[in-house]
Amino acid sequence: MNETNPTIPGKSFFRIGEVSRILGVEPHVVRYWESEFGSVKPIRTKSDHRVYRRKDLETLLDIKKLLYEEKFTIQGARRQLNLARPQKKQPAPDDHQRRLRELKSGLLAIRKIIS
Repeated sequence: MNETNPTIPGKSFFRIGEVSRILGVEPHVVRYWESEFGSVKPIRTKSDHRVYRRKDLETLLDIKKLLYEEKFTIQGARRQLNLARPQKKQPAPDDHQRRLRELKSGLLAIRKIIS
């Protein structure tokens, strides 16, 4: 495994110990990054263990690169990740109005059926 560009195993979910080994950092560092970067959101099991998705692991690798290699601060890395993340396109107001009209006509049709 290359230290600067580790290989992610071919699976979808990872426990914190695996994530820690892949990243080459201690588990408390992974938990800290999770608290500082909102884009890392592991799933909690019934026994309250963290399970990271592949997307979370890829984001954590980006965070490690920004902090350790590119020497960003936490705030700078957070800003950089937000810039790199594609912005969600907001629907046009006309789309909202059209969708509301469709919903209204559907609800009126249901009311007519049950009346």
